[in-house]
Amino acid sequence: MYDQAQRLRQMFSTGRIDNRPKPSIRVMAVTSGKGGVGKSNFSLNFALALTSMGKKVVVLDADVGFANIDVLIGKSPGRTLADLILRRVSIWDILELGPLGIHYIAGGSGLQDLLSLKQDQVDYLVDELEELQGFADYLIIDTGAGLTEGTLRFILSADDIITVCTPEPTAITDAYALIKLVVKHNPAAHIQLVVNRVTSAAEGKQVADKLVLVTNQFLHVQLQTLGYVFDDPKVSKAVKEQVPFYLQYPDSAASRSIDQLAKKHLNLNVGINHGDSGIRSFLSRMTHVFRN
Repeated sequence: MYDQAQRLRQMFSTGRIDNRPKPSIRVMAVTSGKGGVGKSNFSLNFALALTSMGKKVVVLDADVGFANIDVLIGKSPGRTLADLILRRVSIWDILELGPLGIHYIAGGSGLQDLLSLKQDQVDYLVDELEELQGFADYLIIDTGAGLTEGTLRFILSADDIITVCTPEPTAITDAYALIKLVVKHNPAAHIQLVVNRVTSAAEGKQVADKLVLVTNQFLHVQLQTLGYVFDDPKVSKAVKEQVPFYLQYPDSAASRSIDQLAKKHLNLNVGINHGDSGIRSFLSRMTHVFRN
């Protein structure tokens, strides 16, 4: 059952990873104002696109109660983050290998315990997750939808925030409410917008422009538009087949959209000094938010 963990340990023992430079891993929270907008599907396929462009990515499924990254992949995880926190297993024991070389961590109900961790549990969590430094370039956190306290704490701790919405009026309104709450707690938050399931480029631009306008006018924040993803029947087909659409249908409109978003995200980050980033900084911010 734990052959994968053993292989990961062997990789480190051979020096193939330890001898590499260890740049700060970027922690990205993918969120939405409401459920049903395709947030988890975006998180997974965006991770695959980044991987295809040479980035090493770990996806953490933090949607407590509705975790489904493993369902989209078609695999059942052996252990979850709850096992790391409560049973003191190592990060390598809960890290699952996914398609195209991405890795993912199933959240499990133990994520709820992050609200009341003891200090020794916090220290152990920090030490274990910090092992990902140098192992991956990105930690993508698929958060729960909506304005729950737990979700907000993950969002406020991340280096980058990607907000996913659709052209539906309720999704736009809920996305604005989420952005407003984030800005209230952190006016300097780095927020990028993705409009999912658009029928045309014009529709995607119209929705994005509307949100950019209201956030600038009422929140005095310049919202950054990452782009849009076309509504595509191949997406729902891939979900039923339990294979990410980026792999199952690489020439589909949705897959091409994801590619463009990943390229734009990487281009926007070229040469930028992001300051205090990395796993330890993320966990430090998260612990601070939890206890204040």
